Amino acid sequence: MYRSSAAAAVLLAAALTLTACGSDGGGRAEASASKPKPPAASPVADPADAPAPPGSDSRPTGPFLPDARLTPKTGSFTAAEKKYLSGRVPEKTDPAAVLQGGQESCQRVRRTAEHDRDAAVGSLVAGEDPGAKDAIAFLCPDQLPVLAAAGQGFPDGTKRSPSAGTYRALTRSTTCGWEARGKDGAVLASGPQTPPKPGERITATIPAGTAEFVSSGCYAWIPSS
Repeated sequence: MYRSSAAAAVLLAAALTLTACGSDGGGRAEASASKPKPPAASPVADPADAPAPPGSDSRPTGPFLPDARLTPKTGSFTAAEKKYLSGRVPEKTDPAAVLQGGQESCQRVRRTAEHDRDAAVGSLVAGEDPGAKDAIAFLCPDQLPVLAAAGQGFPDGTKRSPSAGTYRALTRSTTCGWEARGKDGAVLASGPQTPPKPGERITATIPAGTAEFVSSGCYAWIPSS
């Protein structure tokens, strides 16, 4: 009898031990399943990590090639090309690659101007191609009239202390709106007075004494002619 009771006690203790182990293992499994996993790394590089293209005005701060070393692997650079490249080519960078970036800016401006001059001017005013202004000055002087027109304009947004006059928006968007505000923030003029129709030219007359001109959806402004 004593041996039977002892055996039963041993079996009961073993069963309790197994139950506890099974319960603990299940708890760990459930905890592991409910714990959030870190996101998988994306194989696509973040565009913000990409370096600025050669020839843009987002220039590196490192040392640049001296003018004496601005030579292509084959052929030679013209005097205008050398002036464009001066102080623009980082060390260990092929000057021809930087020159190509400027030439491509010229090609974009020229093609756009041939199709729609206002679009070319607006692109320069809006700063869509930061390297285009220097490229025009040195590499495609035939586009200097486009650059000069852009120099008289200002981009969409807030223009402080604008010159009084009539300006036109280089957009045909029906969502363009503007306000001319005084120093105290009072609205001196606003527009359009009526919702513009698709394709309709939008103009704004900025009165004297305007402290800031605020526009939205208008892309860019140049003096109306």
